[in-house]
Amino acid sequence: MAPGGRAAHFPTRDEILRYIQDNPEHASKREVARAFAIKGDARKQLNSIIRELIDEGSLERRRGRRIGDPTKLPNVTTLEISDVDVDGELWCRPLQWESEKEAPRILLIPDKRRAGVPALGPGDRVLARLVEKEAGTYEARIMRVIGRGPDRMVGVFELVGGQGRIHPANRNGRDLWVSGADSGGAEPGDLVQADVLPARRLGLEQGRVVERIGRKDNPRALSLISIHTHDLPTRFNPDSVALAEVAAVPPLGKRTDLRTVPLVTIDPEDARDFDDAVWAEPDDDPANPGGWHLLVAIADVAHYVRSGSALDGDAIKRGNSAYFPDRVVPMLPEALSSGVCSLRPNEERACMAVEAWIDREGNKRKHRFVRGLMRSVHRFTYAQAQALFEAEDDTGALRDQIVMPLYRAHDALMKARQKRGPLALNLPERVVRLATDGDIVSVEPRVPLRSHQLIEDFMILANVCAAETLEEKKTPCMYRIHDEPDREKLAALRDFLKTMDLNLAPGQVLKPKAFNAILAKAEGSPAEHLVHQVVLRSQSQAVYSPDNIGHFGLALPRYAHFTSPIRRYADLLVHRGLIAACNLGNDGLPRNDPTDWRQVGERISRAERRAMAAERDAIDRFTALFLSEKVGAQFEGRVSGVSRFGLFVALEESGADGLVPIRTLGAEFFQHDEAQHALFGERTGETWRLGDVVTVKLLEADPIGGRMRLEIVSDAPARSAPGAKKRPPKGRSHGGRRGGKRR
Repeated sequence: MAPGGRAAHFPTRDEILRYIQDNPEHASKREVARAFAIKGDARKQLNSIIRELIDEGSLERRRGRRIGDPTKLPNVTTLEISDVDVDGELWCRPLQWESEKEAPRILLIPDKRRAGVPALGPGDRVLARLVEKEAGTYEARIMRVIGRGPDRMVGVFELVGGQGRIHPANRNGRDLWVSGADSGGAEPGDLVQADVLPARRLGLEQGRVVERIGRKDNPRALSLISIHTHDLPTRFNPDSVALAEVAAVPPLGKRTDLRTVPLVTIDPEDARDFDDAVWAEPDDDPANPGGWHLLVAIADVAHYVRSGSALDGDAIKRGNSAYFPDRVVPMLPEALSSGVCSLRPNEERACMAVEAWIDREGNKRKHRFVRGLMRSVHRFTYAQAQALFEAEDDTGALRDQIVMPLYRAHDALMKARQKRGPLALNLPERVVRLATDGDIVSVEPRVPLRSHQLIEDFMILANVCAAETLEEKKTPCMYRIHDEPDREKLAALRDFLKTMDLNLAPGQVLKPKAFNAILAKAEGSPAEHLVHQVVLRSQSQAVYSPDNIGHFGLALPRYAHFTSPIRRYADLLVHRGLIAACNLGNDGLPRNDPTDWRQVGERISRAERRAMAAERDAIDRFTALFLSEKVGAQFEGRVSGVSRFGLFVALEESGADGLVPIRTLGAEFFQHDEAQHALFGERTGETWRLGDVVTVKLLEADPIGGRMRLEIVSDAPARSAPGAKKRPPKGRSHGGRRGGKRR
């Protein structure tokens, strides 16, 4: 039977499903009936089949009475540019996406015919034609731009020929011209926030200054640029502030009295809030020789932030706190986040706590949740706790009775971690250290300490306990989920690793241990950094969801964030669930909770990505300012990203990333091979690859944009990754550019 003609027989379920999948533009019940010439009473049978396909998740309802494959998009659709990755690629999301599943990420392919048109950036909207690639991924080609980006921007006000001009802080933004009446009193060098107006002059859009943020040469203005550029909420509802300012620590009442337990906090030196405290002692149960009794106490934020209150509204709007070198944009007003919810030493605080008992191998035997009143006895920084642990000649009570039991209990947890085999990626973190006057003292990679791992493992244990309890009590839970790598990324990773004589074990059930085996083989070799980078890029992104699929990276079947309700809304939801599930008060989840948990999960996942992008951009800006006084200096670095337009190089000393434009790489036409993370010279075979060790000169550092421009002055082939000079396999080329004269 051919669709469009009269049916010789009624179509099967598979034929109906295949037609809808192949015709996303014409998928309504009427169109399906017309395609198969189904008339009269036979339409009831068709409707019944479509209903079954929708109920089982094979199809979904869409606008205009249309139906479609929930995993597919129309061939032509409206997209919004969501972000720009480290390689400068533009990634989009569909403007209309009604499926409960996460929207696909879509790569926007540049249109060479659009020369001279202002660059597109996050927030811009386009009508595009889609081509589906493997595993439900898409590439998009622009048909037309239908809307410019945000209606408000942040930039630096300057005078150009006596005319007001705003240069954007956003890396992909465009200049605005400003009339004298619209300058808002801004002076050259001021950071401003401006509305984008529809009028144009000399090819530029018009702007109106709505806020003067500060001077561009003030280091403390750099965080403000990131905050405003990413539109982080900075003002609380006055009702929220009023509620926070009258909040007080509750009396003991029916709470468990934990004030005699010597709990301590261990946090970064620059921590601005303390929301978790820990304690451990040997288990006195004869049936558990060598076991441990642990306590993790967390600020009882749910006591102060009630569901449906003004505080709750502000918290879900923000989703999480965002942390910058010189400030924090908190999820909760300061009276809570730095006041009654912060576990400051020697002050009584309301808490939610989990008691857990583990055996000598770190396996959990049992746990229970309590709602208590506590008093932290000491505030450690990570470095202080580590120094005390290593000070074997110190026999004081603080070390012997508090610190050493924590580390001995952690010995057991490390055994369980090693047996579980979570993903063991080495991801260096940059730290910006500021003087009291705001000047930058240093930018350097954070030194990993065992105290970091200790707190992480205590928190993981508490988070697992929370997920297990909510699941056991059949109470809604906002899980932290992390999916396996998708098949396309996995195939590309396997192909890449083969070029280095490394094999990722095939199999139906993929576990993090398989990746760890690869990382272990590369350890100590010139390819170590490269392998960590490509394995990281193959991983999925962790998100929040009420539908549990486990946490692949941590190798855990169930996991929920419980330990930071001061700064994460997901944790506050988990606290409310535990209060209801364990009968710990009347301020937990409402009995008939109207919350759409999937929608909230998507919302706070987006807020998390927004905050992370703002934090990363701020670090880039502080780093560029710190290095702006070292223009002309040479640095050792590694290629951290490869794109069609050049190389990104991470400097060893500071971890800062800068761009080496492709035109400076030599008189050669380079092919960009995405799968091998490399640029291959067509004439000479010269190759630049992710992980290559190079020496670069700093040519330019732009603190406002957070950009640095570099030039390679020498490479070190002997230390480059194995396989770095191989030519690309056939069929792997993705276009290239000609370099300029090599300097």
